[in-house]
Amino acid sequence: MNAAFRRLWFSAGAANLGDGLVLTALPLIALGAGASAGQIALVTTLMTLAWPVFGLHAGWIVDRVPVPRLLAFVNAARAVAVAMLAVGIALDGPVVPLVFGAALIYGVAETLVDTSLIAVIPAVVPPSRLTAANSRMEATVNVANQLAGPPLAGFLVGMSAAVGASTGSALYALAALAALTLMRRVPTRIRLPDEPRGRVREGLAFLWRHPLQRDLTLLTAAMNLVWSAWAAVFVVHAVAPGPLALTPAGYGWLLTAMAAGGVAASLVTTTLQRRLGTGVLLFADCLGTVALVLPAALGADLGVVAAGLVIAGAGASVWRILVAVIRQQATPPELLGRVYAASRVISWGALPLGSALAGFMAAIAGVGAALIAASALAILVAVAFVPVWVVRMPRPEPDPAEP
Repeated sequence: MNAAFRRLWFSAGAANLGDGLVLTALPLIALGAGASAGQIALVTTLMTLAWPVFGLHAGWIVDRVPVPRLLAFVNAARAVAVAMLAVGIALDGPVVPLVFGAALIYGVAETLVDTSLIAVIPAVVPPSRLTAANSRMEATVNVANQLAGPPLAGFLVGMSAAVGASTGSALYALAALAALTLMRRVPTRIRLPDEPRGRVREGLAFLWRHPLQRDLTLLTAAMNLVWSAWAAVFVVHAVAPGPLALTPAGYGWLLTAMAAGGVAASLVTTTLQRRLGTGVLLFADCLGTVALVLPAALGADLGVVAAGLVIAGAGASVWRILVAVIRQQATPPELLGRVYAASRVISWGALPLGSALAGFMAAIAGVGAALIAASALAILVAVAFVPVWVVRMPRPEPDPAEP
């Protein structure tokens, strides 16, 4: 990979380590401050609310603003937001409202960061390296966001909530500085110079006219209902006095099981795609989503729950890599930011809905009921993917090197 990609890669790595820390730390900080199960679910809702509200505009911004400048500004904003939470904790301020504020700002920033990374990769690597570049970025996300971030958050929050928040702020500041080094290595505008004034909704229109991207986006939305419901209530199930009776540090280590599966899968996705085809791998992720929630819903012990997280993490990584490549190959460069953002508005727009529904169900019927409902939906999604696989997915091409 060239120098521009390496700098982009480093910035993404620092930001994702901050994400992994903050995503785990905010619910733990709220839990430690005495928040209810519904309030903890609200943290997840606020983190994801920006996609349905702001996502289309995020894509339009990415298609207009130089990516390095945007990454620097947005990561700096996240650094400030989390630093304010750290100050509030240290001064014994109103912790739960400060967590809500940090979660909301994090979510808005994430729409811009994620869209920027996907949109700029085709500008810094040749088409033949798209799968490899996306795989490397996905591996970095898993190592930083899920493998290193959660246990680090559990350790730091267990020691001091203020230290945990301060560390997340410092990582976002480092990501912002790294993005500044890209200023001369990434084209100022990666879109066609004669592009007409684009409308915010052009990406959504293109996505909806593309059958495969449309179907994959809707399936992703359904799976995200499951994932967000799980994320909203699993901390209550896992951390003492929940059934798994883990400490905050133990909870962080449990989440690394998911990252371990994701890292392993991202390293072999290119080979598996060549041998098995895209459809088989995407169906495996549908089964992985079932493995995410069903063990906890059935009251399985810690080992079974951890195994399910490994399978779910592996499937999620493969899905993100392959769907990103499909989108990058099928979308005109001048629309890529908006098409990606449009897909996220639909697919990630389901996240606040899933977490809100899970929080409501947990409040009236218990965490177990919310996990059972999420498991039933995951099974339905796996069944719904089969006709998309049969009708839409391209068949694997034979390898010319094999007899």
